[in-house]
Amino acid sequence: MSDSQVPLRLSKLMSERGICSRREADEYIAQGLVRVNGVIMKELGTKVLPNVSITLEAEAMRNQKSLVTIILNKPIGYVSGQPEPGYEPAIRLVNDRNQYGQQRVLQRGDLIGIAPIGRLDIESQGLLVFSQDGRIAKKIIGEESDIEKEYIVRVTGRLSEDGLRLLNHGLELDGEKLRPSKVAWLNDDQLRFELKEGKKRQIRRMCEIVGLTVTGLKRVRIGKLKLGELPEGRWRFMDPLKEEI
Repeated sequence: MSDSQVPLRLSKLMSERGICSRREADEYIAQGLVRVNGVIMKELGTKVLPNVSITLEAEAMRNQKSLVTIILNKPIGYVSGQPEPGYEPAIRLVNDRNQYGQQRVLQRGDLIGIAPIGRLDIESQGLLVFSQDGRIAKKIIGEESDIEKEYIVRVTGRLSEDGLRLLNHGLELDGEKLRPSKVAWLNDDQLRFELKEGKKRQIRRMCEIVGLTVTGLKRVRIGKLKLGELPEGRWRFMDPLKEEI
């Protein structure tokens, strides 16, 4: 039997097509808001062929348009996700006092189900995305993500003879070869890293291998989304009509 004839769980297929996350798909199915080839599906776990037509009812479409994505310029000293002893989670900076720009005010429902998309460690700063939208999470950190992230990295130390070449391609972490990167000097003590993956403390560990120590790390871009002039510690809503990842 070819892959096109093997039934898949409907929620998995919806996620693979980028319609929504699997969790959201299950919620829409349970509410009777998903049609397969024109027929409403209400049973969780339903399997369908990969080539079926899938559409969402108007209520689900409105719900997707209302999902919130927030851009934060995370300072050093805050953790991206779960709090650690002595440190606060970055989401606590998302409040009325720290909002930047002339956008609508923060509402109670804006933070329900919102989660950080990707990590930025305690010692790092810069662009951090929070979203209620599973499609954005899949695009940034999904297994098939090809989104590039850009960092400005301040370093000390003496770069090994073939260090810059290795930073671009040729290093391994945890026994796995890293995907090709784009790494170049900006000035005497700063490098620009452009990566399409995000292993834990990847840039710091890459630099250690070639004789450098990272003294400052700032993420300035995720895909097409730029940190821009957003001040440190401040946040704003992402505008889905004007911005994309």
